[in-house]
Amino acid sequence: MSHLDAPPATEPVLLRINEVAAETGLTTRTIRYYEEIGLLEPAARSEGSYRLFDADDLERLRFIKGLRDDAGFSLAEIGQLLEDDLARVRNRTRFRSTTDRAERRAILDDALGRVDRQVATLHTKIDRLEAMIAEAHARRAHLENHLAELDSDRTTAASSRERGLR
Repeated sequence: MSHLDAPPATEPVLLRINEVAAETGLTTRTIRYYEEIGLLEPAARSEGSYRLFDADDLERLRFIKGLRDDAGFSLAEIGQLLEDDLARVRNRTRFRSTTDRAERRAILDDALGRVDRQVATLHTKIDRLEAMIAEAHARRAHLENHLAELDSDRTTAASSRERGLR
């Protein structure tokens, strides 16, 4: 098969912002805001200066949405997690490209610091969730006490009525 018979290389599918919004469940305003604060950079711009997004952008937006909606992370926390992920990729490349022990140690120290920060962020999130769960349990116990009081009053009233009928 000659190079003329080879199938054409497929170009990445680029979507406009309204298509991305429909695909991710985010509003166009939210997507623009994420771009404004640096959480996202569209893959390209059209000749008319429309934002164009690729599959990696969609994946990143879904990841951001999951961290925000499902895990309750703030946009600042999400930004830090995304930056740490980019730094991890950069550090891996730098580590593999050098044999200098001091530089490798500095790269590893940076990576460890970032992981430690991520762990601390996650522990803080866990602590907040555990406190919220404890508060919900306390509210439930309070409500159960009210039910027990009502049941106790009803039993006492019924016993009094029974004694009065005899």
